[in-house]
Amino acid sequence: MGMTMTQKILAAHAGLESVKAGQLIEAELDLVLGNDITTPVAIDVMKGIKNDKVFDREKIALVMDHFIPNKDIKSAENCKCCREFALKHEITNYFDVGKMGIEHALLPESGLTVAGDCIIGADSHTCTYGALGAFSTGVGSTDMAAGMATGKAWFKVPSAIRFNLIGKPSKWVSGKDVILHIIGKIGVDGALYRSMEFTGDGVRNLSIDDRFTIANMAIEAGGKNGIFPVDDIAEEYMKSHGNRPYKVYEADSDAEYDEEYTIDLSELRPVVAFPHLPENTRVIDDIKEKVTVDQAVIGSCTNGRISDLRIAAEVIRGKRIADNVRCIVIPATQKIYLTALEEGLIKDFIEAGAIVSTPTCGPCLGGYMGILAKGERCISTTNRNFVGRMGDTESEVYLASPAVAAASAVAGFITAPEV
Repeated sequence: MGMTMTQKILAAHAGLESVKAGQLIEAELDLVLGNDITTPVAIDVMKGIKNDKVFDREKIALVMDHFIPNKDIKSAENCKCCREFALKHEITNYFDVGKMGIEHALLPESGLTVAGDCIIGADSHTCTYGALGAFSTGVGSTDMAAGMATGKAWFKVPSAIRFNLIGKPSKWVSGKDVILHIIGKIGVDGALYRSMEFTGDGVRNLSIDDRFTIANMAIEAGGKNGIFPVDDIAEEYMKSHGNRPYKVYEADSDAEYDEEYTIDLSELRPVVAFPHLPENTRVIDDIKEKVTVDQAVIGSCTNGRISDLRIAAEVIRGKRIADNVRCIVIPATQKIYLTALEEGLIKDFIEAGAIVSTPTCGPCLGGYMGILAKGERCISTTNRNFVGRMGDTESEVYLASPAVAAASAVAGFITAPEV
């Protein structure tokens, strides 16, 4: 029996000719990632390791992004801990204020993630890099510590689900709508510990940013990872963002999949995930009631890239944010922020009555820069809408694309732009 893309990458990094689903392996790592929340825990674990040196200072990335700039004393202490560790071990890829960004947008932009890599990160949305044909997955801080010390990690080889994408999305339908549609179809545990492999002619009609969004939210379906084939779009992105060599893996024709789904992108409409799970989806046309919102957030590791900001600005340009709606725009990296500034997008947002923040995870995890009070509703381009995710346990988060979030900010209630 043949192997899937994910299985081929894992086999190569384990030094094996082949692997099969359920097999336990030890794999060599190309990158170990941590942020300002998870890294201090890993550092504490490393203190108990006899040889507490890192395996390769160039293959560790520490990104200060969750509570940055520091929102309180605790977050300042966490970042100080990371900073001192990075200095002690001469970590090459340490990102702090001034050169920071949301980790899962920053690392691909910096050329640190490429096709064929085996990557772990102490953050659940590390699966983002599958958009480039890498195996990447989230782990706990203890596994991060072991990875930093040894350059290796244990895995149970996942089985896979194949999503055959066909057709071309219509205007205002993006990668966010694709993955919300899929999660709504299979549920938040529908891909539990399985690889979500996206294939088909429709892939070429998805931008690299669409693919980042889809791979990013594989974890919201319970997936071990999400992964796309490497085509000219992915190769152009990697070549324009770095010079690391990459390796292309393709699934065998006789690879085994637990399930297969065909998604016609041309039939999709904007999708909104209602509280309190990403699977609680409704197509925009089926929302008959007027769902008013108090806040709109456009940003995050899911939808804070330049294409997302361009879409939101196109919807908002020349209009005004509705009274009693707070619209918060967060570019995912400094480079994205600067590009948005140069293109006039920041001007569009501010003239419409929105605010623009420095790159940060901020409100996505209820950190800061947009906490919700009891009874408030937020339409957000983030990736989770669990109870209390963005503030009070009696607040509500609705997940949507940048187009829908922007249109809703202007209308004051959940809606999509007119085609």
